[in-house]
Amino acid sequence: AFINHFKEVQRLRTQLDQYTDLDPETREAIERALPEETLRAFRGVYLDLAQVLKARQGKSADPNDPVENLDFEFVLFDSALIDYDYIMKLIARFSEKGPKKQKMTREQLVGILRSNAKFLDEREEIIEYVNTLKEGEGLSEQEIREGYERFKAEKYARQITEIAEKHGVGREALQAFVDGILRRMIFDPDALTELMEPLGLGWKARVQKELALMEDLTPLLKKLAQGKEISGLEAYDHA
Repeated sequence: AFINHFKEVQRLRTQLDQYTDLDPETREAIERALPEETLRAFRGVYLDLAQVLKARQGKSADPNDPVENLDFEFVLFDSALIDYDYIMKLIARFSEKGPKKQKMTREQLVGILRSNAKFLDEREEIIEYVNTLKEGEGLSEQEIREGYERFKAEKYARQITEIAEKHGVGREALQAFVDGILRRMIFDPDALTELMEPLGLGWKARVQKELALMEDLTPLLKKLAQGKEISGLEAYDHA
């Protein structure tokens, strides 16, 4: 119920925002009825819940499950004004030295990220990165960008290592397997078989091991693909 009701609230707010000739009194009345900060908080809750429910779609054995018929309309929560460059500038404002009056706070940054659908696939990384920064540290926008790229690379390397150790495969071999998929944007089942070969498993045990590995690896591959489709990976979507 929340998904459908709040989606309509956001639709109305989007329509109101398109009126450029509203007088100050009307704008103040709209702000009193639904303050921007409150709306942003609800957007964040909506997007968090929508992500959880969207992941459930296609997995229910009940054809009448209401989750299966939900349309989240993420486009309603995607502001054209807020893009990657804009967020990097806001982080730089958070980091800049000087009086706090005009600065961006950590809480404001996180609220903006959580309330915009554009960053659904990357917002947790950006928020984690923001949480490593010190307010007033004085980093430039270029330093912010470079630091974020390093942060993502280090996190990705840790995830590859953790998955390799968990499933008993070589870290370098797993890295090569992932690189091969991303280079061609095609999942190669033969390469997966080669990755498992050193474990010396029978076919049944190997299949189970492959499924377990891909259950952990598929979300990472999708994130690294940055919204592009990896052909053949859909076989593991509901593993």
